[in-house]
Amino acid sequence: MQGPKKFPVRTCIACRAEKPKRELCRIVKNADGIFLDATGKCAGRGAYICRSEECAKKLVQKKLLSRAFSEPVPQETYEKIEADLRTLCGDAQ
Repeated sequence: MQGPKKFPVRTCIACRAEKPKRELCRIVKNADGIFLDATGKCAGRGAYICRSEECAKKLVQKKLLSRAFSEPVPQETYEKIEADLRTLCGDAQ
């Protein structure tokens, strides 16, 4: 007899809240660069962020991707990801 199904939980790099993986947006770093992963299945190192305006702003202000991926991330990358978060993750509020 199996217990209740477990859903993967991830931590937002901005607010540090633990949420089900499906409720967060994944940012991936691989050989192609750093970008928002719409499918959540691209190969590479992943970091997760809430679908909120507040977390998107904190991501940019505190340069959290540089910390998550242990390398400097250009400002243009932050701006692109912030714009993509607004559109791809349900118009972050």
